[in-house]
Amino acid sequence: MYRLLLIILIATATFIIGSGCCTSLPPKSSDVMQVYILAGQSNMEGQGVVDMDHPEYYNGGKGNLNTVIAANPGRYKHLKDSKGHWVIRDDVFVRFRNKQQVMKGGLTIGFTGYGSDKSRHHIGPELQIGHQLGDAIEVPVLLIKTAWGGKSLFKDFRPPSAGGEVGEYYTEMIAEVREALAAVSTDFPDLKERRSIVSGFIWFQGWNDMFNQSALREYEDNLVHLIKDVRKEFNKPELPAIIGELGNGGPKAGENMLYIREAQKAAARRKELGGNVKFISTTAFARPKEESPNIGHGHHWFGNAESYFLIGDALGRGMVELLQE
Repeated sequence: MYRLLLIILIATATFIIGSGCCTSLPPKSSDVMQVYILAGQSNMEGQGVVDMDHPEYYNGGKGNLNTVIAANPGRYKHLKDSKGHWVIRDDVFVRFRNKQQVMKGGLTIGFTGYGSDKSRHHIGPELQIGHQLGDAIEVPVLLIKTAWGGKSLFKDFRPPSAGGEVGEYYTEMIAEVREALAAVSTDFPDLKERRSIVSGFIWFQGWNDMFNQSALREYEDNLVHLIKDVRKEFNKPELPAIIGELGNGGPKAGENMLYIREAQKAAARRKELGGNVKFISTTAFARPKEESPNIGHGHHWFGNAESYFLIGDALGRGMVELLQE
């Protein structure tokens, strides 16, 4: 009887340890890499100014990343090393095809629409998304950015299940993700032995859908279709998804922007998405134009680096929370 009880206890303990009952974060493995798709329009491309400080064109550097770090070094201490150089992570990687080139490498500043290997003067949400994910996950992380300015969900990103003509940039988004997955061994040779696992989708968009009544009416449904179709494309029916709020300008907004915000909230609650979707509010991260580099660019959060840092931080934390549920 004692031996039988001992065998049962051992088997039970083995099951509990092996089943991952105490954490929902994917287990550590030496042969996998987690992949996260970041998609949207220009604010996902990234407009946060890093170091430009021309008194006329960049408001003397107010709100750029260097100024923000100087004002609160404790919060941003992980971004620079002891010599003042930008940290480049060796466990979180980014791939982003912009108009200049395919940017690829360890997570740091500059993976934006304006960026190149020789010009790194902006950040987007990816910077702090990557730090949040990298700190929480024990395997390498690859962020694949697919973003283009001035694009709507109604037309440009229109997903197949929404009906009508599939959006050119939906097709391009999927193609770029597949291209990036196929190129891991050449882009990141140290990771070539690892299996790439698509593990999450982060959406940050909405501006261009404000200016068309049909786009407004359909936004909630189109966003649900988008998440369902991305899951289908990569055979991940429960893929965690984050919806970043169109929070430009803060809580006060015009009727159309408020409509998009409510549609984003409602989409995250839709039962057919299985509860594995989280809406992330961003309105609290808006900063006044007087404290920002690009005082005429309200659609780009006035280029304020703190805004982009905090947006990325919230989106990244939201994804980590979904992985832990």
